Amino acid sequence: MTHSPIPHIVLSAWRSRILGLILLLSFLGLVVRAIYLQGMHNDFLQQKGESRYSRVIEISAHRGMITDRHGEPLAISTPVESVWASPHGMDATPGQIKKLADLIRVDVKEVRKRISDQKRDFVYLKRHLPPDITAKVVKLNIPGIFLKREYRRYYPTGELTAHMLGFTDVDDNGQEGIELGWQDTLAGKSGSRRVIKDRKGRIVEDVESILEPKPGQDIALSIDSKIQYLAYRELKHAMEINKAKAGEIVVLDTQTGEVLALANLPTYNPNNRVKTNGGKARNRVLTDVFEPGSTLKPFTVASALEAGGIKPDTIFQTAPGTLTIGKATISDSHREGPLTVEQVIQKSSNVGSAKIALTLSPQTLWETFSRSGFGTSTGSGFPGEVKGKLRPYQTWRPIEQATMSYGHGIAVNLLQLARAYTLFSEEGKLKPVSLLKIDKPAVGEQVISRDTALAVSKMLEMVVRPGGTAPLAQISGYRVAGKTGTAHKLEGNGYSKNRYIASFVGYAPVSNPRLIIAVMLDEPSAGRYYGGTVAAPVFSQVMFGALRLLNVPHDAPINNVVLSPATSKLKGDV
Repeated sequence: MTHSPIPHIVLSAWRSRILGLILLLSFLGLVVRAIYLQGMHNDFLQQKGESRYSRVIEISAHRGMITDRHGEPLAISTPVESVWASPHGMDATPGQIKKLADLIRVDVKEVRKRISDQKRDFVYLKRHLPPDITAKVVKLNIPGIFLKREYRRYYPTGELTAHMLGFTDVDDNGQEGIELGWQDTLAGKSGSRRVIKDRKGRIVEDVESILEPKPGQDIALSIDSKIQYLAYRELKHAMEINKAKAGEIVVLDTQTGEVLALANLPTYNPNNRVKTNGGKARNRVLTDVFEPGSTLKPFTVASALEAGGIKPDTIFQTAPGTLTIGKATISDSHREGPLTVEQVIQKSSNVGSAKIALTLSPQTLWETFSRSGFGTSTGSGFPGEVKGKLRPYQTWRPIEQATMSYGHGIAVNLLQLARAYTLFSEEGKLKPVSLLKIDKPAVGEQVISRDTALAVSKMLEMVVRPGGTAPLAQISGYRVAGKTGTAHKLEGNGYSKNRYIASFVGYAPVSNPRLIIAVMLDEPSAGRYYGGTVAAPVFSQVMFGALRLLNVPHDAPINNVVLSPATSKLKGDV
């Protein structure tokens, strides 16, 4: 009798029934689970499935355009392509990777490093490439390499408006200037879409739009491109011939408070973001301060006229050209004798200005300066704008009150100074300023009386006539009023003997003022440094051109410019 080598297991009847029942219940459980998941609760399976092929991609929003007041584009966003990779879907030969790295100009080791990061589904390889390069990238046909539509900011006017506009970063977010200050308005909001990708990460179907991108809003600046170019050109010319370290200019519509031009030198090209270091991107007109020098004297005189202690024809003795207060001595750059208040402004006498200031209480003079906008923001909204420096009057010593009367011991930015002169051009009203185009003229605050404003305006008109410190500020066919300033620069704990700030602030036409122009040159070093010889000619050229561009009627004969033989050897003011 033979026996089978394979064991023969015989289950008892009750055990076989239990086993069969278990198998049946397991099968029924699977059926119920399948029905539940696929029929009643299919979200789980759908979610797991979609996680393997469905993706939500971001759609960049178009950044709003910045224009000048006439609609000329100053900043626009142009579409560009960026190259990115999906490490999970990468399937490229070493030769393809080498060709890709050469095309996008990224080190091949860096490319390999990025595409080997299996923890990420998305890595940028190169941002903002020109169309001809991206076309070549596509021709490589590398699985896992894709293009993404983005936007790059372009500035048609380049360095002309660089400090006003600022610039954006690689993600099109504002970093400086208007781009930063009005980021929320310009940026818009990105959108998103759901797409289906294959196992290599390629988009094979556009499923649905989840959120439509919301483009940013356009912004119209107060800037007039033609006046901006004129101001930039003349400032650059003055910088070159006077060998100045830096320069600033502001053109203000005195009736509306709009900034029609604003320029700084040295400047930079915002289309080349690589060369924006070293403080070149700083809008010094608003973010830097300087001691205004004699351009502050009209406010000292206005304060005294308002107080009622003096009149325009009140005489002050300025001989022998010096005034000693305590251990300090104030001096004039040229000696005069008795001068009326009008002549103190015309001749720009420091001694006369100090004596006028000392007739006032510190609080009275401080209040005039403060209400004129010094020590406070202009309200322009520009990021980084400084308030300047106006110390509390309680801390003033007599010598400090005296020197502050002619612009030492106080710090302002150039826009503050230009705005303050609306007091004299607008019959005593301080106008708010705007970097954006406005529809209605701004309403000013009455700071000094109309009579005081007109009296000071007459003095400022004397400044640009023969005998004043700024005949070079005259303009053919227009009456001009303004004031020169020449201040020694701070150096350590005192003032430099041979480094200066030269400035001029004025307005025209005097009969119905339309524009205020403030000019400042930092450290002119070509032998001339007075505001009347360095800054006043810039004012004259820009004001004449701007009034012609705006078709402002003449208020004086065409042959009204009068220059004395000594004009080339003008007396200055410190």
